[in-house]
Amino acid sequence: MVKIRLARFGRKKKPFYRIVVTDSRKRRDSGWIEVIGYYNPLTNPKEIDIDMERMNYWLSKGAQMTDRVSKLKKIYEERTANA
Repeated sequence: MVKIRLARFGRKKKPFYRIVVTDSRKRRDSGWIEVIGYYNPLTNPKEIDIDMERMNYWLSKGAQMTDRVSKLKKIYEERTANA
């Protein structure tokens, strides 16, 4: 099954995440199919960027979003609607 989830980057105590499309059997940070965005929780406000065109493409192909990515998507859509 293909999942849209977060892959952790950055240093100890300074996380930075990429939103990736990957096979659900792979490890969290290994071998992804495509990077479709990023999330930086350390900035204020939290920095989120998602390529919605590619996310919708993968969702149409049957990919599943994790709970955290679906929350980030909602926040991103609210910010872009207000901008």
